Amino acid sequence: MPDLEKIYRLFQKCGLVTTDSRNVPPGSMFFGLKGDLFDGNRFAPEAINKGAAYAIVDSAEIALNEKYILVENVLETLQALARHHRELSGAKVIAITGSNGKTTTKELTGAVLSTVFKTVMTRGNLNNHIGVPLTLLSIQGDTEIAILEMGANHPGEIAHLCNIGNPDYGIVTNIGKAHLEGFGGFQGVIKAKSELYHFLRKKNAPVFVNRDNALLWEITEGMERISFGTSEGAGCRGVIAETDPFLVVRLHHAGTNQLLKTNLVGGYNFENVMAAVCIGENFKVPVQKAVLAIMDYIPENNRSQRVDTGHNILLMDAYNANPSSMKAALENFSKFTTGEKMVILGDMMELGSSSAAEHMEIIRLLDSLEVGRIILVGELFSQAASGTGMLCFPAMEAARKYLSEQNIRGKTVLVKGSRKMQLEKLLNCF
Repeated sequence: MPDLEKIYRLFQKCGLVTTDSRNVPPGSMFFGLKGDLFDGNRFAPEAINKGAAYAIVDSAEIALNEKYILVENVLETLQALARHHRELSGAKVIAITGSNGKTTTKELTGAVLSTVFKTVMTRGNLNNHIGVPLTLLSIQGDTEIAILEMGANHPGEIAHLCNIGNPDYGIVTNIGKAHLEGFGGFQGVIKAKSELYHFLRKKNAPVFVNRDNALLWEITEGMERISFGTSEGAGCRGVIAETDPFLVVRLHHAGTNQLLKTNLVGGYNFENVMAAVCIGENFKVPVQKAVLAIMDYIPENNRSQRVDTGHNILLMDAYNANPSSMKAALENFSKFTTGEKMVILGDMMELGSSSAAEHMEIIRLLDSLEVGRIILVGELFSQAASGTGMLCFPAMEAARKYLSEQNIRGKTVLVKGSRKMQLEKLLNCF
């Protein structure tokens, strides 16, 4: 088997890696990863034919030549290569994890830091055991900062990603009721998300912390903390000025007292915005550059996204959902004062034995808030809302058929649900 140094020299010649035989940049290095339903080794010849310089495989059944590099395990080789590349890089690495807001915080932080530094960051939400190595391998010679989004739904995953990425700084956006099934309950979530803190504590590395979050403040006791929030003791301070419909933040720090008008829907994005401002300040990004970068950021991919269809205003927050994020979204929406309101909620996934209780809790919350007309989509919400009189559709297609026949006009609609529910398919009903 070839040693890592040999593979690394070949990688340096290529400069690019790919794991998708449908997208093979000329001269790149292809990694034939395996999954439950596919074997990337089978696509290695296709990748070579499309212009890959080398293919990393772990199956001797392929007719090997000098373009094929046989290893014991392709995934482990990818991760080891990424770790090696990171260690040889002079870039500072920032790790971001948390139950909610990871991607938005990453995007905002990237926008801020990119105004001054050569920055790379996780693309989309490729934040797992494959995505983190791919981000690290995108670090170039002139890269100054790399931002790694780290996701997990089982214990030990964040620790594993930290061992690959070796972050210099970290932030846990929050700890909420997400992936309860995989983590075995809320205490399991706390333990798993704290894995980033444990890693950074061992190397005496600093963490960015929301001073208003009592749980995070307690967990990070004794660490070097760079804080943000509304509290007087926060190093980077701000308050929510408006949330109807877009979040506006008033900054009170570094001698400034100015409004930061965002294109983000929801007061729950306040901590994401403040995190980006705080991180920018730590890296000496001029506050005005940070403000302009955040003001220019336009959310997409159904994350805190405002869509004007010409007939209705949709607040699309349907990329993901858990009890914590859904509660925040509903409470924020209840404060809207403009227009007739409507809520469409889809089932929340991966809640395990807590699923029925958490869906019931959202039903009780809906009963206490002014959110207008309510439509629930999915079997879990349909069961939880039984006997309440709320309009329920066990399947998304049934909801789409109903809504398409309603000729809905002049509504402000919050759409929130787990990715599996595919609520974005309801968009053309409005």
